Amino acid sequence: MDPKNQIEIIKQGIDEIIGESDLIEKLKQGKKLTVKVGFDPTAPDLHLGHTVVLRKMRQFQDLGHKVIFLIGDFTGKIGDPSGKNKTRPPLTDEEIKENATTYAEQVFKVLDEDKTVVDFNSRWGDKMTAADMIKLSAQSTVARMIERDDFSKRYKNNLPISIHEFLYPLMQGQDSVELEADIELGGTDQKFNLLVGRDLQKNQGMSPQTIITLPLLEGLDGVKKMSKSENNYIGITEDADQIFGKTMSIPDEIMFKWFDLLSLLPANELKRIKKSVDEGGNPRDAKIVLAVELTERFTSAKEAETAKENFFKKFAKNELPSDIEEKTLKHKGNYPLPNLLKDIGFASSTSEALRLLSQGAVKIDQIKVDSKDLHIELNTKKLIQVGKKKIIYITIQGS
Repeated sequence: MDPKNQIEIIKQGIDEIIGESDLIEKLKQGKKLTVKVGFDPTAPDLHLGHTVVLRKMRQFQDLGHKVIFLIGDFTGKIGDPSGKNKTRPPLTDEEIKENATTYAEQVFKVLDEDKTVVDFNSRWGDKMTAADMIKLSAQSTVARMIERDDFSKRYKNNLPISIHEFLYPLMQGQDSVELEADIELGGTDQKFNLLVGRDLQKNQGMSPQTIITLPLLEGLDGVKKMSKSENNYIGITEDADQIFGKTMSIPDEIMFKWFDLLSLLPANELKRIKKSVDEGGNPRDAKIVLAVELTERFTSAKEAETAKENFFKKFAKNELPSDIEEKTLKHKGNYPLPNLLKDIGFASSTSEALRLLSQGAVKIDQIKVDSKDLHIELNTKKLIQVGKKKIIYITIQGS
C-alpha cells in the first residue's frame, strides 16, 4: 500500500502523532517498521477500553509491519507512576509471571498471533549493572521529571515521590533503544514516557521513534472513561449476549467514536456506514454492524449470530431467547414473590423487590404483576422477569 493510504489508516482514531514527517519518509522508502507497545502485567482483566491500542497494533500488522508486544516484566518491578497520586507497589516475580500468562490468553483475540513478536524487557533489564543505571539516569534531570503532570501534582501537594519512580520512564525509553523502535503507541496518559524514548534514541544517534497517542474510550454511559469502577464497561471475556446487548445500548452520539477506535473494518466501509446514517439511515442498523463485529471478535461468528437473534427476540420482537436459565428452589409452602426476587438475585433486598413490583418492572409468564402479596405456588414452573435483562424459569418444590 502506498504511503498516503497507509498514513490515512494509521491516523484513524488517534489523538496525536509526533514525528509524522519521519514516519512518512520511512514509508516512502518502503521500510518495514518496528512498532512497539509495552504492557505492564498488572493483573489484566481487559475491557474494550484496553483494546483501543491493540486494535491500532492490529492495523499495523495488516499493513505488513513488525509489531512487538513487549511485556514489562522488568519495569513491572518498578511500577508505572502514570496517573497515580501515590507510589505504586512493585509486582513480585510470581505476580508478573501469572499476569503475563493472562495477557497472552486475551490479547490474541485482537492481534494476529502468527504476526506478533512477544518480548520481555527483562531480557536487557536484568543485565543492567548499577553503573548502567547511573549512566541511564544521567540522561535526564529532576526538573524534567517534575514536568510530568502526575509528579508535579504530587510535589505541589507534598505527596511523596520515590526516586525509583523516576527510573520508570527512563527504562521505558531504554526499551525503545533496545528494540530500535520506529513507532511507539500508547494512551494519552503515556505521552511523557513516549517522549523520553525519543530523547534516549537521539542520544544514541538513532532515528527518533514516531509517537502515536490514542484517546480514551467513553463507556456505556457515553460520558465517563470506560472502567470497572464506573460499571460502564464491556469485558472482552463476557459472553456473546452481554457483549452484543451492551454494545447496542450505547448512545448514538458515541457510536462512531467506537467505530473509529475499535472497528477493524476497512476505512472505505466505515465511510459508507457513516454516510448512510448522515443521509437519514437508522443509527440502529450501524450499531448492529458494530455489535456483530465486536461480539464475533471476542467470541465466535456462530455465537455472535445467536446473540443477534436473541437480542431481537428479546428486545425487538418481545420473544424469548432460546437459552433461558432454569432453576429449582425448595421452600416450605408457597414462595412470597418479594422474597423470591431477592433470593434469586433479581433484587438486592425485599424492599427493592417491593419497589420493582410497584413500578411494574416485574413479569410472571410475560404478564406484569404488581401485587406485593403474590406467592409462587409449589411444583409450578414460572418465567420470572425483571426489566429487560433479568429472566429465568423457576420451579418451587416443597421442602
